[in-house]
Amino acid sequence: MDSQSDPTYFFSYVPMNIVPEVAAGLFALFAIIQSLQTFQTQGPYYLLLLSITALSESVGYGLRILCIYRTTKATFIAMTLFLLLPPNALALTNYKTLGEVVRQWRTPREQTYKRAFYLKPRFITWFFFLSDVLSFLLQAAGVAISTQEEKRELAKNAVLLGLAVQLLFFACFLLLCIKVYRSPEYRIDGRRSREKGNNAKRRLFAVIIGTTLLLYVRSVYRVFEFVGGYGSWVYGAEWLFYVCDTLMVLLCFALYDVVEPSECQQDPALLVPRASTCFIFANSDADAAAAATSHMHIQQRSCTSRNQQ
Repeated sequence: MDSQSDPTYFFSYVPMNIVPEVAAGLFALFAIIQSLQTFQTQGPYYLLLLSITALSESVGYGLRILCIYRTTKATFIAMTLFLLLPPNALALTNYKTLGEVVRQWRTPREQTYKRAFYLKPRFITWFFFLSDVLSFLLQAAGVAISTQEEKRELAKNAVLLGLAVQLLFFACFLLLCIKVYRSPEYRIDGRRSREKGNNAKRRLFAVIIGTTLLLYVRSVYRVFEFVGGYGSWVYGAEWLFYVCDTLMVLLCFALYDVVEPSECQQDPALLVPRASTCFIFANSDADAAAAATSHMHIQQRSCTSRNQQ
């Protein structure tokens, strides 16, 4: 057998069977479920990133199955790209969701109260989006040159820098999530009748913070994997890969399936115009009462309009 077609040349071990098949099937199932949920709840289209990510993970594990029987440089690089990079899109989904939460804050106080720059929706979305892109490009560049013997050290440093950027911004994002969650002025009413006030807010932030922490654990594992490099204990422990990478990403999708982010957000059709008070976020009980009254008037006008039609 050609040494470069031997799995141990790239993995330093022979990959186990069955587990990647199960992982590929589960991620494909999650891709279908996420797509159905997004369309059924009429959620924002950016949530389709979850379906695309799950599908990419499924492809990655499909390539890992191929590597069990015959490993080539092309299939190994493709497998690594599909398993290392797509989870970045999960972080991007969280960034966009938090940006939407803040964007829907509409109160009379907004006209006199100047938000801190880090609480502006555009800043939240683009700041963390650009950090995600930077991390993505650094990791992709590192993987692309990792199979070249003379450039392995450069490749390792590029991936590590990308992961370090990711961990830094994960930490910043978590602090911002805690800030928004603990701020009483952000009050949420979900799309479903049972998702009201603190319950909707608690469920939504449980998903955002929970998935970010899981991704953080995964990134820490990846740092140790690349620091040790080829032949290290972490790199050669396949079970550790399935626990700290595969399982972490699967749990992220499980959270997204249990609590669809769009179901804990206000229906855009029911949002009060910017000059009015918003029902989804209020700064006090009095504001909430005024928002509810305004919301009721809008619903009444909507029902009257439909009856006339």
